[in-house]
Amino acid sequence: MQQVLIVVNDAPYGSEKLFNALRLAIQLNEQASAPKVKLFLLSDAVTAVLPRQQPGEGYNLQQMLEIVLAQGAEVKYCTSCVQARGLRELSAIEGCIEATMDDLALRLLESDKVINF
Repeated sequence: MQQVLIVVNDAPYGSEKLFNALRLAIQLNEQASAPKVKLFLLSDAVTAVLPRQQPGEGYNLQQMLEIVLAQGAEVKYCTSCVQARGLRELSAIEGCIEATMDDLALRLLESDKVINF
C-alpha cells in the first residue's frame, strides 16, 4: 500500500494551508485505491489539535481532523513545538498523537510521497 505523509507548519486559522492539507487528506482517503495517509503537525500547526475551538465562520478544523481520523489516517503533532508554545498541559483532540522528530524522520523514510504545506 502506498504511503503519503503530509507535513503542515502554519497556524490553523492564520492561512488556509492546514485547511487545504486536510481537504487533500480527506480526498486521498476516499479514493478507490486509497493510500495510507499520515499527517504530521509542526510549529504553529500544533495548535489545531486543541479541542473546542470556535472559529467565527467558515471551516471547522476540529471536524475535519475528526473526519481524517475516522477515515483511518494517522495524525501526529510535535512534542517540542507544543512545549515551546506553553501548551503541554492542554488536552488534544481524541486520536491525535504527540510525537517527536524521530517519529517524523521514520514516517518520512517509510513514505512514498511527502507533501509539505
